Amino acid sequence: MSKINVVLVGAGARGKDVYSKYILNNPEIAKVVAVAEPNEEKRKMIAEAFDIPKEKTFCSWKEVKDEERLGEVMIIANNDEDHYSPCKLALDKGYHVLLEKPMTNNLDECIQLGELAKKHPNQLLMIAHVLRYTPFFEEIKRIIESKELGELVSIQHNENIGYWHYAHSFTRGNWKNSDETSPLILSKSCHDMDILTWLASSKCKKIAAFGSLSKLCSKHYDKNTMSERCLDCSIEESCPYSAVKLYLGEAPIMLNYLDPNPTRENIVNALRNGDYGKCVYKCDNNVVDHMTTILEYENGVTATFNLSAFTLDCNRTIKLMFTKGEVGGNDEKNTIKVKRFGKREKTTIHPIKVEGGHNGGDTKLIEAFFKSILDNDFDIKTTASKSVESHVMAFAAEHSRLNNVIVNIDEFIKERLEK
Repeated sequence: MSKINVVLVGAGARGKDVYSKYILNNPEIAKVVAVAEPNEEKRKMIAEAFDIPKEKTFCSWKEVKDEERLGEVMIIANNDEDHYSPCKLALDKGYHVLLEKPMTNNLDECIQLGELAKKHPNQLLMIAHVLRYTPFFEEIKRIIESKELGELVSIQHNENIGYWHYAHSFTRGNWKNSDETSPLILSKSCHDMDILTWLASSKCKKIAAFGSLSKLCSKHYDKNTMSERCLDCSIEESCPYSAVKLYLGEAPIMLNYLDPNPTRENIVNALRNGDYGKCVYKCDNNVVDHMTTILEYENGVTATFNLSAFTLDCNRTIKLMFTKGEVGGNDEKNTIKVKRFGKREKTTIHPIKVEGGHNGGDTKLIEAFFKSILDNDFDIKTTASKSVESHVMAFAAEHSRLNNVIVNIDEFIKERLEK
């Protein structure tokens, strides 16, 4: 196989700005030969970038099911709730699949995809759990496996969403309502469940979680001082979550989400008429704004995972405790500090930097995916069966949070299978 032909399902932020961008920059490896995307402008942008003929541009993945196999690979990067069916279709038609996380927002479908992948041993189903591919977490894994600090005992892991990112994606944006997409622990943090399990080198045994939507919700909306639109709000200037600040300020963010052609006029129009211009206290969001999850692994390792909207930085920080020392890390700063018991000096490690999102994880994951296909070697870090485990953990954590119970993972899976 000289060049891999790719069918792209979903041309949003991940499909267009990550996967398609990589392929454009590496034309000797792959080419997008067909695209399925409901947004006409986004679909047109991909078609023009790869010179895709009109008969291979589709409004929906459903239009692809009646086509002969159009390439060797299907990359699925559409909405969470629409992952299962195109993935099943792709495997049945003989495609290798790179599936954006989460696998699906339905636990039964996750388990089914894991089983379906086993029935297609000559095809690769890879889930985009990018953290395993970042030099930052690869270095931490190396330290653990080297035993230079003894045995791993416990992990404290924080996903600091960032107040602006939470407001954009989980209050106003596509992942704000779990009834329509996924609970936050799944949509944002299934790959944190995955990385914790990878670092612990064991299966999760028990899980408990606590959290709620307590601040960025309608009970804090004051109709006397606030407006449903930030453009009209009397206290907009003092509000850190102001859409005016985020999208029209000195350092505007994620404008392509508001309009594919983000001129000032188009952005103002989006703020006037669309969800991204709404007050954060007057949206139909229901996902938690903070959550703490406690995990116990079969090998005795314990972990805590904190997920919060209320942070200045948008990053991940981690602390690992061993029998002979400890490790602390900040992925944004690309620093890992190693401290050994009985010694005053500490070692600071700066892992190699790789271009691309998620601190190079995006790039290295895509490289690994295409290399695996070209080499016909499907022994990768993020197989479907491994990813099912982390998704089960996310669903179990949400079940624990909603029902105030400690969840035994094996019993949780057994109950689902029996149903």
